[in-house]
Amino acid sequence: MPAVRDSAAAVIFVHNHPSGDPEASPEDRALTRRLVSVGEIMGIRVLDHVIIGDGRHFSFADKGWLTSEPAS
Repeated sequence: MPAVRDSAAAVIFVHNHPSGDPEASPEDRALTRRLVSVGEIMGIRVLDHVIIGDGRHFSFADKGWLTSEPAS
């Protein structure tokens, strides 16, 4: 993993939704929790997870959803 190999202090994850709807799916939320959890263990902070759609985007940081705990 480049972040580990290059001793990154932090990462931002980005992916697209070909459907054009950038809203986070339950799978996106679960994956983000796992990424944040692994980052905490490895000492690599997850700054954001951004989903790109059709002219719009969704930011986990903007929503306050960058946590390893399940959302309530």
